[in-house]
Amino acid sequence: MKKCFGLFTRRERWGLSARGWLVLVAVLVVLLPAWAWNVQPFLAPTQRVPAKILVMEGWVGPYAAHAAAREFVDGQYDFVCTTGGPIAGSGATNIFNTTASVGGERLIGAGVPADKVHIVPADHVGRDRTYTSALALRAWFQEQNLPVVKFNLITEDVHARRSWLLFQRAFGSSVKVGIVAVPDPDYEPAHWWRYSEGVREILGESIAYMYAKFLFSPGN
Repeated sequence: MKKCFGLFTRRERWGLSARGWLVLVAVLVVLLPAWAWNVQPFLAPTQRVPAKILVMEGWVGPYAAHAAAREFVDGQYDFVCTTGGPIAGSGATNIFNTTASVGGERLIGAGVPADKVHIVPADHVGRDRTYTSALALRAWFQEQNLPVVKFNLITEDVHARRSWLLFQRAFGSSVKVGIVAVPDPDYEPAHWWRYSEGVREILGESIAYMYAKFLFSPGN
């Protein structure tokens, strides 16, 4: 129905009834606990492949770098690559001001021989940094004439699922990417909702993974 010389219109709209709200609340009561119980292990998978190359995301903290050093020894890898672009806020483009370089130094400090650590920095980008780092690693393998068919990627906790997805997309189906998630010592994975750090990480990575899975498109 139009009023005031056609400047306003009145339209019928649909909304939830009292029964509809009850059904919605009941569904949420059932689904939310299931999501809370399963989301952390989903986002932080460990699924290795039998490989001789280890890749570590350079931005990870010291505890993850030490875990990567143990993984390097236990897995008897030939070498390890660190990835990542310029350190946030540095505005620099040289290799020494990249997270790849920082990660490499941490690995060496954790006991990995320096000649087994290869720093593979990525260019500065404002978005999709993980994917860009994966592309830089792929280009480095090609420059080194290394016919890579599989490698394991190690990273922190709930970042693992998204990094795994993006590295696999960057390398394509011809390369098998394994994943190793290093647990975050700042919260208990089985009860992540009890810790502010756990809540921040889970909620943030849940959203980021959904973007990477369903909205991210290389080149956009």
